[in-house]
Amino acid sequence: MAIRIGITGGIGSGKSVVSRLLEVMDVPVYISDLETRRLMMSDESIRRGLISLLGEEVYAGGCLNKPLLASYLFGGETQALRVNGIVHPRVKDDFCRWCGERSKHSLVGMESAILLEAGFRREVDLVLMVYAPLEVRIRRAVQRDTSSREQIEQRIRCQMDDEEKRRQADYVIVNDGDSPLIPQVLAFLSSI
Repeated sequence: MAIRIGITGGIGSGKSVVSRLLEVMDVPVYISDLETRRLMMSDESIRRGLISLLGEEVYAGGCLNKPLLASYLFGGETQALRVNGIVHPRVKDDFCRWCGERSKHSLVGMESAILLEAGFRREVDLVLMVYAPLEVRIRRAVQRDTSSREQIEQRIRCQMDDEEKRRQADYVIVNDGDSPLIPQVLAFLSSI
């Protein structure tokens, strides 16, 4: 069975860049954001749960109403827990299925900003945190998402504090714009 690496870090930390580097190095990575969006459209139990929680308008016109879902999700911890209670069990099942399909690989990864908060720690063998200073993360996220600074700061407040993630991580890669990533990723892989 493959060693499962959980790749996490706050918004704008560079998780996706590190995940792409791992994929180039023949480590398949399950991108939780993409797979969750797919499941929100295709999984009937998620659809029923979200409709029950938010009403029919959450799938208005047959598409997921992302602004409605985001406003509810980022509206507070209780709301996030409700949505996550509907979605995360199905994502965990899907990740296990996905890993089974990649049994020939010695390493696989799961990229998730909320890996630890969502209880996925038990689904992986080790946690790799991608760390970047707060101002760097905010700048990257504002540029990437074309969101306001206030919106990005609100999302950051909804995520686990980076210092807490660092304490829970087995390995940390620094993505501050100055520290080269490839040598860090290679060192991480050689340490496994």
